[in-house]
Amino acid sequence: MNGASREALAAARERFDALTDNTAVDASKLAEELAAVTALLDREVSLRRVLTDPAQPGEAKAELAARVLGGQVGGEALDLISGLVRSRWSRSRDLVDALEQLASAADLVAAERTGALDNVEDELFRFGRIVSSSSELRGALTDRRASVSAKAGLVRELLGGRADQVTERLVIRLVTHPRGRSLEAGLDELSKLAAERRDRTVAVVTSAVPLSDRQKQRLGEALGKLYGRKMHLNLDVDPEVLGGIAVRVGDEIINGTITDRLEEATRRMAG
Repeated sequence: MNGASREALAAARERFDALTDNTAVDASKLAEELAAVTALLDREVSLRRVLTDPAQPGEAKAELAARVLGGQVGGEALDLISGLVRSRWSRSRDLVDALEQLASAADLVAAERTGALDNVEDELFRFGRIVSSSSELRGALTDRRASVSAKAGLVRELLGGRADQVTERLVIRLVTHPRGRSLEAGLDELSKLAAERRDRTVAVVTSAVPLSDRQKQRLGEALGKLYGRKMHLNLDVDPEVLGGIAVRVGDEIINGTITDRLEEATRRMAG
């Protein structure tokens, strides 16, 4: 998001955080309601355009949202949505993106309250690795000819009883309503949201063999000092690395593998 949309989302996140700091708010219910409105506005383009029309007064748009959604969502969800439509958006689609992000964030709040947030982060990462390694599974989950219920059923079959309920809900929502994103991109966005929930940065660590607990602790501490914030490590094992580790933090790659060193030596010899 750029310009006005970025400012609107930042303001919405502040309101969301203030709301969900109150443990009396049902975060799972809030997530479900925001997700339902996301689907509605993604489908109803004309309504979305009216609610983001900069020529219309913010209060008028909030009143329209209340008329359309009144009785369908709770007061907390309606307050958040009213604040969103009062704001200015660079593109009408940005409003839907913001709603979707808040819906996912609400589910992550629910996981945090039960002490399951770490598990959800890890499960999203592992599921992403499974998808990327199986073209058959990826095809089944992204098949446009498959019904929503069929895709949701497949996710439940894969994750039911093996993953946290929040993980299952987030993946089902992504698979059944991808909104133009690849499955991998959507899972990556969810992983980043989960990390941000604890004000941490995700570091994807690839090593030839599994790291010991002591190694993971030392690596996390070193990366934390380097980036000035707590780090969450998503661990992956790739025998082709041959030794050492490769770390990716966002778009930055810290490569300390033997393979990388051999390639560097080859380049120097060739030069």
